[in-house]
Amino acid sequence: MSRLPFREATLDRARRIAETAPPAESDPRVEALVNQLIGRVADKWTVIALEVLTEHGRQRFTAIARRMPGISQKMLTQTLRGMERDGLVARTVYAEVPPRVDYRLTPLGAGLGAAFCGVWIWAEQNLDAVEASRRAFDAAAAEQRSDTNAGQRWDAAAERRSDTDAERGSGTGG
Repeated sequence: MSRLPFREATLDRARRIAETAPPAESDPRVEALVNQLIGRVADKWTVIALEVLTEHGRQRFTAIARRMPGISQKMLTQTLRGMERDGLVARTVYAEVPPRVDYRLTPLGAGLGAAFCGVWIWAEQNLDAVEASRRAFDAAAAEQRSDTNAGQRWDAAAERRSDTDAERGSGTGG
């Protein structure tokens, strides 16, 4: 049983999507939509909003905001409006005082959430390998910086010696 924040049916659907081979040729309109949706989902707030609405269902604006620490009201509004424009969320306004607004995932949004679930599955399966790669990279970069700094210190010392030698030489030649 996975500890990912998705229902088992969503995980199964994501696995089926991941196992489907892409077509040899694609419709340019589909390709354009994929690029636009990647741009939308690449925005971390959209991904988090998808996750919140997947896990908690229909939510009021303030409940979504509470579940997305660090997001400003303006950014949450922009994120939800963009998702609504793309058909990922439905916004329902109730004629009450004070006004109440709810957001829920549409079938399109739920489908995108299922597709994105594949990234969660991949991350869970490859977490240790990615962390090991990052540690190795960071250690090599730190070693390279250390070598570079040592070389710069050596160059500066050599330059000072050269300046000192030049000063001595100018005082004796004449």
